[in-house]
Amino acid sequence: MQRLAAALAGQYRVERELGEGGMATVYLAHDLKHGRDVAIKTLHPELAAALGGERFLSEIKTTARLQHPHILPLLDSGVADGLLYYVMPYVAGETLRARLERERQLPVDDAVRIAREVADALGSAHAMGIIHRDIKPENILLQGGHAMVADFGIALAVQSAGGARMTQTGLSLGTPQYMSPEQALGERAIDARSDLYALGAVTYEMLAGDPPFTGSSVQAIVAKVLSERPTPLSMLRDTVPPAVESAVLRALAKLPADRFASAAEFVAALGSASTGSAAHPAPSLRSRSGLKALTGPGLRWLPWGLLAVSIVLIVNGWIGTAPSSLPVQRFSIGLPEQAAWVEADGSAMSLSSDGTLLAYTGRDSTAQQRLYIRAMDRLAPLPVNGGENGALPIFSPDGRWLAFIGLGGLLRTPVGGGTPELVCLLGGYVNTTWLERDVVVFADGTDLGLRQCALNGTVTTLMASDSGEVFNFPHGLPGDRGVLFSVRRGTAERLAVLDLRTMTRKSLEIVGTEPQYVETGHLVYATPDGVVRAIAFDLRTLTTTGGPFIIAEGVRIGSGGAYMAVSRGGTIVTAGRSESERNLVLVDRSGRGERLHSRVGSFLDPRFSPDGRRIAVSLDGEIWLLDRAQGSLSRLTHDSLAGRPVWTPDGRDVAYVRQTGARVELRAAAADGSSPGRSLLSWPDYSLWQTTFAPDGKSMVVRTTGGALAREMWHVPRDSARRPVALMPSPADEVAPALSPDGRWLAYASNESGHYEIYVRSFPAMGARFAVSLDGGTEPVWSRNSNELFYRSGPKLIAAAVSTTGMFDVRRRTLLFSDGDLEGDPTHQGYDVASDGQHFVMVKRLGSASLLTVTLHQFQHLKAGLAADSPNERQR
Repeated sequence: MQRLAAALAGQYRVERELGEGGMATVYLAHDLKHGRDVAIKTLHPELAAALGGERFLSEIKTTARLQHPHILPLLDSGVADGLLYYVMPYVAGETLRARLERERQLPVDDAVRIAREVADALGSAHAMGIIHRDIKPENILLQGGHAMVADFGIALAVQSAGGARMTQTGLSLGTPQYMSPEQALGERAIDARSDLYALGAVTYEMLAGDPPFTGSSVQAIVAKVLSERPTPLSMLRDTVPPAVESAVLRALAKLPADRFASAAEFVAALGSASTGSAAHPAPSLRSRSGLKALTGPGLRWLPWGLLAVSIVLIVNGWIGTAPSSLPVQRFSIGLPEQAAWVEADGSAMSLSSDGTLLAYTGRDSTAQQRLYIRAMDRLAPLPVNGGENGALPIFSPDGRWLAFIGLGGLLRTPVGGGTPELVCLLGGYVNTTWLERDVVVFADGTDLGLRQCALNGTVTTLMASDSGEVFNFPHGLPGDRGVLFSVRRGTAERLAVLDLRTMTRKSLEIVGTEPQYVETGHLVYATPDGVVRAIAFDLRTLTTTGGPFIIAEGVRIGSGGAYMAVSRGGTIVTAGRSESERNLVLVDRSGRGERLHSRVGSFLDPRFSPDGRRIAVSLDGEIWLLDRAQGSLSRLTHDSLAGRPVWTPDGRDVAYVRQTGARVELRAAAADGSSPGRSLLSWPDYSLWQTTFAPDGKSMVVRTTGGALAREMWHVPRDSARRPVALMPSPADEVAPALSPDGRWLAYASNESGHYEIYVRSFPAMGARFAVSLDGGTEPVWSRNSNELFYRSGPKLIAAAVSTTGMFDVRRRTLLFSDGDLEGDPTHQGYDVASDGQHFVMVKRLGSASLLTVTLHQFQHLKAGLAADSPNERQR
């Protein structure tokens, strides 16, 4: 600020800093010549260095030509002592972001009016060939309730001036929550429809309280922008008029061609009449069954459950045509910790036609979700090349290819290994089936019917749905005789089949979902009560005969349907029901544990108080305190989505993170309950996901997401006069910071080597780096005397004996115990150590003992009429 003030002393009097964004810092100044207040923005030095002043100022001239009531004009620009700056009128109101943080959801009338005004501004700029490229609540100013759009053309000027050098800055142009898919993919040639997408996202947030897509990292958000559909507004707020919802969802279409062609069209679609305040009937919309949107605040906070299973039995030569004389066989298979099956978004299992290969959604020891293939004659599963964050796998009919939903759409990769290739662009998680004529049929639980994608990428409609119907779970029949699928109308879901010879549809009058065909002549399906049934099915006439038989019970039902896989030959794999509930336990160094409280619930992240008498813990999206002497559990906070508690060194307060929409801030509450939660730290451009206090309580180490880097750590003095300092700026994720009790050493986990390991550096100087873990490490926790550093490596808890006097040194590493049922989080410590160094407070999962169950020869018995193991039952 002093540098800018000195350089502009003859023109402007720089008075104070107003704020800081991803590309610039904003100052309030007084225009000495014209006697008016102005806002001066200076580009960050590293960005300015990459651009060069002359080129940037040349590009920004186009912005000065914009004149519109809802556009904040450009008054001046230049270079001052090496600082690139531009000047705009000072608006005394607030940003739309500030209003959203205060109110979260705006009245429908206000949201529509603001959207119309911004659209008018965009239309004026687009007519002059100027694309904003960074529409977001921070760039929309509100004065007297009306909108003014700031920073028009700045993003384009930055990109045009910087060219390829922009990659050197580590900065991205645009904000992930509001980026169009084409902008997120880095396409330089974007048009007006990209701005309309961003305005659609802003309008969605004004109405719903959250952007259409949120996530814990830039990569997670971009993945959703490219692959998911937004939850219909009517499911989140039933007062949103159908016309407004339709306009917003069209603006958010993945393909530019499916959006409005102009801002004027968007304004017209929003409607001109006042929306009023009365409730409007919600349109009949359903979220896709393949990935049902989780919108409840408690649910969004909870991590998905992880199945930690051990190997029980391996059977060689699974053959679906086993003789009917063989007995029905049921057994459990386990998967190693580094490739565990996991119930997650888009999770599914799939068997090859002959039953020899199982593809599934798993998670490795670093918590990376990926696809695996397990051959039934092998002990270890193998990761699918390019299957990171892949979902909903299916095998080709000949078993040579695996297709799955990945970044950008439907991908396929050779089962034996190879590079995945894009088959077609698909929006969101869709359920698919691969026909023998090399066409993939898909449905996504919406009213778009059954669609098909040829391997050349051409997408066409196979069969449209009737009004009020949604289709899902297509399954191709042998010889491409037809396609089984489910039809939902209202709350009822029934099975149907499309005859591919006559292109006519038949209703099977069966209540159920996920139909699949077995070559013994049976149709297999699941019901919402977790029961899998089979019924005789005539492939020639596409009709059922007789009554159904129970094949399996207690099957897990998730947001994507039943967790089961059925091979054409009759092998079936199912996941049993699990409990997401957890116990709070005290565990000794041998792994023996005892429950600390009788309550069972969604416990997470327990922390001992400095005196050891109490434990702060996250439970059901709030912070609770357990008094160890009294055995009482009491609620401390009344904030939604509060978690990750940590005590201040004096034990008076409990700090925690609170998520509001897409933003996460640090708050604190008095441990004695004398005062409610209050804001401790909030940054405009970062989400604050974790903190740890220095022993003197005068500073914190904070871990953030957002901004130009990935997960980053900062040293934040609690004295507001001192600025935060980035500790280790790098593209890698640095997570789980832990300060030693003497405050001299910072332990953390980093994935710079490709997977998480534990490192230690001196603090706050951040000197030489010392490696602590040898084969993967997460969740570092110091003993109270600083002579041990505990960490997790998968299910194992390891104690590293260390020396912190003089040079840091690891003397030995000791495995204390291994328990896959104990909750862990690779980015945050999910446990704490007591002051005696002999006990740990941890969270015990109750549902992780479930196994994947395999059933053999069941259908051969059904075909032979030997159904003693599966009694016939009439359809209920």
